[in-house]
Amino acid sequence: MDADLLRSQLEEAGEIMVTVGEFDEPLELHLHDTEIGDDTVTLQLSDGVLTFDVDEVTGTWKHYHSTDDYGL
Repeated sequence: MDADLLRSQLEEAGEIMVTVGEFDEPLELHLHDTEIGDDTVTLQLSDGVLTFDVDEVTGTWKHYHSTDDYGL
């Protein structure tokens, strides 16, 4: 994944879901707890810090919360 694209998606949506090659479950990224550098993503969790390579991100999508988000 391109770091600039990942940053712009997060800035536009405020939060996004990502799939990362080394994790079985998708991760939720928020503007307030995520730093996307040129090579790494750092996610501040309630009990620690998770860091992974930008290149390990294999997919992204907007995280929806309401029926309006889904266009319903």
